[in-house]
Amino acid sequence: MDRFLEQNLSWFNFAVFLLGAIALLLVVLGFVTYAIYFQRKILGWMQLRRGPNRVGPYGLLQTVADVLKLLIKEDVVINKSDRALYLIAPVVAFAPSFVVIAVIPFTDKIHFADIGVGLLYYIGISTITTLAVIMGGWASNNKWALIGAMRSVAQMISYEIPLVMSVLGVVLLSGSINLREIVYAQQDVWNIIPQILGFIVFIIAMMSELNRTPFDLTEAESELISGYITEYSGFRFAMFMLAEYTYIFAMAGLGTVLFLGGWLPPFGFLGFIPGIIWFILKFLLFAFLPFWLQASLPRVRVDQLMTFGWKVLLPLALVNIFLTAIFKEIF
Repeated sequence: MDRFLEQNLSWFNFAVFLLGAIALLLVVLGFVTYAIYFQRKILGWMQLRRGPNRVGPYGLLQTVADVLKLLIKEDVVINKSDRALYLIAPVVAFAPSFVVIAVIPFTDKIHFADIGVGLLYYIGISTITTLAVIMGGWASNNKWALIGAMRSVAQMISYEIPLVMSVLGVVLLSGSINLREIVYAQQDVWNIIPQILGFIVFIIAMMSELNRTPFDLTEAESELISGYITEYSGFRFAMFMLAEYTYIFAMAGLGTVLFLGGWLPPFGFLGFIPGIIWFILKFLLFAFLPFWLQASLPRVRVDQLMTFGWKVLLPLALVNIFLTAIFKEIF
């Protein structure tokens, strides 16, 4: 009897986690759909254009129409490609971007995987996407795609180092790499105040990791004909784009947890407002930032990109760790 109950309980838990994963996927897909819409709208407003305004009321269904168009396009696989790598690369690109969201706590009760090494898990899994980029560029058997993939990998590896080092100050202050514990450690003051230097490094490195302007050299349409995804079409192209915008969701969630206090209110007397509301507001602020910068800044050159990463961001991240260690020792 006990064994029967244990089996039923395990199946029940599996069903709950499966439904939770499906619900999270639907939320992410909804976010991606309207993140693209608002990106185009924000760019239009900031550049004195209208943006999407034809499909659906106020153009709200424009992204839906674009996605449907991609899904019904012919799936072209070029003859001289490395077929296995070519086909699997979009999946390898998207899977890590969705899996890392599992460790992000939205409130003290709404989370999926509360593991002790949540921050380490996020950093480790997200780097797998680098493999997908080089796989797609190499397998396409296209010089432009290979150049774009090599440029992308160099950029992603170069900026992963300052990105990781920028959050070490947060780890030192909180004494944990568990994301919920990091939020709890910000009950008195959000990390953005004592870690303002680390926050600035994090934002810049985040923009590069997301391949957003001014660091969008990996796709650089005017130079590389879309870079490593040149030979992709239809739903495989859509999966690469889905991965890119899913990482915006994941990075916005991570930045909210690390620097803006997660679900915590800015002042104690505002604690009556549900934590999920505070999380969403901070999350949207982070998600808005890449679109704002895209409308405001020009693309940098490759040499400027690499020089800035190694000679400016990395030293700043080291200085932030040094200052944080001194602060921690004194106070």
